[in-house]
Amino acid sequence: MATTRHVHLKLLPGILATLLLSACSTGKMVVKGTESIMDSSVETMNRETDLDLAREAMPANLKLIEGMLIEDPGNTVMRLYAAEGFYGYAFGFIELENRDRASRFYRRCYDHALQALQDTGIQVNPESMSPADLETAIGKAGKKSVPALFWTASCLGKWIDLNRDQLTGIIELSSVAIMMQRVLELDDDFYYGGAHMFFGVYYGGRSPLLGGNHELAEQHFSKAAAINQDRLLIVDLLQAEFLDRQRLDQAGFNKRLTRIIEAPDNLYPEMALVNGIAKQRARHLLTLEDDWF
Repeated sequence: MATTRHVHLKLLPGILATLLLSACSTGKMVVKGTESIMDSSVETMNRETDLDLAREAMPANLKLIEGMLIEDPGNTVMRLYAAEGFYGYAFGFIELENRDRASRFYRRCYDHALQALQDTGIQVNPESMSPADLETAIGKAGKKSVPALFWTASCLGKWIDLNRDQLTGIIELSSVAIMMQRVLELDDDFYYGGAHMFFGVYYGGRSPLLGGNHELAEQHFSKAAAINQDRLLIVDLLQAEFLDRQRLDQAGFNKRLTRIIEAPDNLYPEMALVNGIAKQRARHLLTLEDDWF
């Protein structure tokens, strides 16, 4: 009897370990199985025309994704959904009313995207590496790293944009440009020409004396517009906010924003939410016209 009990006690740790491993494996399988559902969820969200409904739905979706990442922390697909979601939520609904909160969301977005990038085998830290070392490391990235590279750069870039008073942030902007340049080299169409939009802002939002290049900025905005057949209103929004404003082109600024507001709601059904956000932000920018020009 004692021997039997001893055997049972020896077996217990193994049984518990098996159960724990099984639970862990099951959790990962469930998360893996939801990836196609998340694809459909993102598509549905992008098609949403009611901004209030989208705003109310996004926080719960984001927490669901982060919950799934607890079960499967190495799931790159979910990491990228989290990054894209926090970026979209911050840009679309939070930034204009609470910059500090938006900054925290962009930071969260960056953490998810950087982890995804490192999981693809690109071991970098854009905030601490020298530009030369970062460029060398990023040069090894292939097309499979493009999504993580794009969102790492996008999220860090927006965080820098909201923290311009920090010198380190200004220095890190060169790291963002290095990453976005690699995205251009590998797949310049990715995410609706997002890298072209970045460089439109990057070169258009500064005076030529400070490294700006308005001709190059216009080329990138034109390329992004062409990729989307001139249907993605966020391209015009960014060109008005950064390039037209920097050029002191009030007529162009007003014309571009008015075009956004007057665009039909069904202009780009697959990106209705982004276009709706562009319309909302265009109305806001027009209230600043007299202050800016």
